Amino acid sequence: MSDRIDPPLPQPANGTQPLINRVLAPFAQFAHTASAGGVVLLACTAAALAWANSPWAASYHHLWEASVALDIGPVALRTTLHHLINDGLMAVFFFLVGLEIKREVLVGELASLRQAALPAAAALGGIAVPAALYAAVNAGGPGAAGWGIPMATDIAFALGVLALLGDRVPAGLKVFLAALAIVDDIGAVLVIALFYTGGVEWGALALAGGLLLLAVGANAAGIRRPWAYAVIGVALWGAVAASGVHATVAGVLLAMAIPSRTRIDEDQFLRRTRRSVEAFESGCGPGTTVLTNQVQQEALLRLETLCEQAQAPLLTVERKLHGLVAFGIMPLFALANAGVRLTVGEAASLAHPVTLGVVLGLVIGKPLGILLFSWAAVRLGVAALPQGVTWGLVHGVAWLGGIGFTMSIFVAGLAFADAPALLATAKVGILGATFVAGVSGWVLLRRGARPRRPLPPLPG
Repeated sequence: MSDRIDPPLPQPANGTQPLINRVLAPFAQFAHTASAGGVVLLACTAAALAWANSPWAASYHHLWEASVALDIGPVALRTTLHHLINDGLMAVFFFLVGLEIKREVLVGELASLRQAALPAAAALGGIAVPAALYAAVNAGGPGAAGWGIPMATDIAFALGVLALLGDRVPAGLKVFLAALAIVDDIGAVLVIALFYTGGVEWGALALAGGLLLLAVGANAAGIRRPWAYAVIGVALWGAVAASGVHATVAGVLLAMAIPSRTRIDEDQFLRRTRRSVEAFESGCGPGTTVLTNQVQQEALLRLETLCEQAQAPLLTVERKLHGLVAFGIMPLFALANAGVRLTVGEAASLAHPVTLGVVLGLVIGKPLGILLFSWAAVRLGVAALPQGVTWGLVHGVAWLGGIGFTMSIFVAGLAFADAPALLATAKVGILGATFVAGVSGWVLLRRGARPRRPLPPLPG
């Protein structure tokens, strides 16, 4: 997930605000900070750990295993709250990841080979080396299936830690980390789709392919309403789930079909909005209000239409989903999945091959792979460091890449779905490695970053 935050709404001209705005202002200000999502995620992780290790631990596990039933005509859904979050709500998370991937490929840091070379090389190293270390530790053992656990970076946590340093780090470093995590997500999605699926039901998979073609056709036909793609997306999710491929992959597939073009260009937008504003102004007069002024109402409707036509649906949907995912779905996922009981047995599990493989992969493999492959890309001349970014800063960011949390827990749940003991040991390793990688990355970046010098005083 990107760290792009919408600006807060402008203040009224007269300086007064409704009571509800004044009450919610501190929360809105917090939500618009780049580290807010990571803070909420961390708080829910701490809450889950505290709950699972409290005298009320049984209620924690009973809550997430509660049955959920949904009947819509001939369709009947029977599952648990835990599976609904992991297989259902997380599909929305993967949909947002897919939107960000598409945007970066079209117009972002992955839009050209030269731009994409450094983060792509870094991500490749951050995928291959951790997986290899984990596989070496667990070769031939019961935990061998978990090799994909230390591969991904939790961008919300990583960017949240980076945001704590403010303007001490150059903007190019934030862009590099975001692009690295996006490429990382592409690798994680491919691994989930190819290696963490059950037997394939070809009929359902064919239906999923037909629904995806329907979404692509809707895009080609000029359909831009989000609800149309939401309807197709729900059906696509059901078909993918029935096919044996993990249901969350449907989110990424649907994202590729969301329109990314605008209906009008900048010049047309400016000309037409000026005319609409002039029409609105001409309708102003003593004693008139928008409620009764037909001219002003028509001008406002034209402005709404022009604003919709000048925006790409991809960006609109991404912006609207960001808050829901960052402050709803991801914290709920953490609350439902991070509750590991930390007893003497779990402490002893630090020596378990699964825990050891996860920790080595995230704490050693991630920094080593990212740094080594980045150096090789620059050394070979296929990439260059962003402006203002030093190798010391890249080293710090490489450690932040070891914050696997959300995606690592998700992959662990797929790898050890039928082995709760192995899943618990994997989670211990993920939580411990996330803490070590996050703190180490922050310390290294704080030492390597230089505070921005104040501007010199004006002469005279």
